[in-house]
Amino acid sequence: MADMGGDRVEEAVADCAALLRPAAGRDWDGVRAGRLEWSCRRTAEHIASDLIAYAGQLAGRATTAYVPFEIALDEGTGNAGVVDVIEATGGLLAAAVRTTPREVRAFHPYPFRSANREGFAAMGVAEVLLHTHDIAEGLGLPYRPPAGLCTWVLTRIFPHVRPEPDAPWSTLLWATGRGELPGRAPLTEWRWSNNLVIDAERLTLQGVTPAAAADLRAGGAGGFEWIEGGPFEGTRDAAGMIVSAYEEGVHRPEWGMFVLVRRADGLAVGGMGFHGVPDEEGRAEVGYDLAESARGHGYATEALRALSEWALARDDVKLLFAAIDRDNAPSQRVIARAGFTRVSADQERAAYELHGMERSLRLYARES
Repeated sequence: MADMGGDRVEEAVADCAALLRPAAGRDWDGVRAGRLEWSCRRTAEHIASDLIAYAGQLAGRATTAYVPFEIALDEGTGNAGVVDVIEATGGLLAAAVRTTPREVRAFHPYPFRSANREGFAAMGVAEVLLHTHDIAEGLGLPYRPPAGLCTWVLTRIFPHVRPEPDAPWSTLLWATGRGELPGRAPLTEWRWSNNLVIDAERLTLQGVTPAAAADLRAGGAGGFEWIEGGPFEGTRDAAGMIVSAYEEGVHRPEWGMFVLVRRADGLAVGGMGFHGVPDEEGRAEVGYDLAESARGHGYATEALRALSEWALARDDVKLLFAAIDRDNAPSQRVIARAGFTRVSADQERAAYELHGMERSLRLYARES
């Protein structure tokens, strides 16, 4: 996962320009772009506007709103000039992605109010692919982007969409209300989903995308820089669970896995997350592990408190629980310090629960 998106942005833009430049002599103003209300010309200008806006968010380190500027083409700019601007703004976004530190996040409204460099790259690629498709429909041009680009986008900002390995372009079109897939109802509304990040005092809990999970499962770093000895085997096992859930179409990113990243140096120290979405009674199971060299510093306790506070503030969560081996005394101490109460035990495992009845956490023990 060495490429965090700069190369992908350039690939998408080059593919767009190769399609549109030969058609620059046609009437783009008088033709609607596919199903959009915009003309083909307006849609092409929108591609450039999105690319420069995303570059501005990253370069400006915007954290609360969009950087307040718009792009305006010189009067008399022809269609070929619009393609030039798409190429230039694509280059700016690629450069911003490559030069932005991995830990930087900038404002984007959906769904968790921020995105990292890879998220902005994926959104930029999606804008290019989808709106090039819209223009191509309007102008009657054949267009099919590289399958690898489509898969790259889907595994980063469409983690909730079940993939069709043999048809990533059709899947992306369906996921954005532009096409049909056998066995799936057409979409009239859609959103992409950047990863969730939860703040703790010394750590950030960074949501793992299906792309990062696949890399971790395969023995890679998942796009993170790890402390010595990381990631631990439990993190790789949990990543495999994320990949399986994604492939089955049941993955919900906020109920997946988080990598614990130390603020002081940006190193990943462990993994933590849920074993799936809350059940009908509002119960969700948590699990965690740390690289051995990161243990003994209170990181797991701190992260578990932050994760629990986030989860129990939601209306759909009433109880969190963790099942811990009876012989795992360190993990039992972590769960107790994080506010969980021991409620049952058998020969193999002790179960701990943390109840949340309102936003201020109230702790209750429950007998087995």
